[in-house]
Amino acid sequence: MVEARKACGLTQAMLAQKLSRPQSFVSKYERGERRLDLVEFLEIARAIGIDALEFIKRLDDL
Repeated sequence: MVEARKACGLTQAMLAQKLSRPQSFVSKYERGERRLDLVEFLEIARAIGIDALEFIKRLDDL
């Protein structure tokens, strides 16, 4: 998700603002210190403009 965020030109702070969350929220899940629940994952996917289902399918192919 870090690559997808960067690809759409968003910093952690910009994404956090779109999500109405603190920047530390983005930092922690990107570093693996925090797990996302499904609702959070969908909100982030929407905010960075990725198709959540396609993203999950790509992970499954790894």
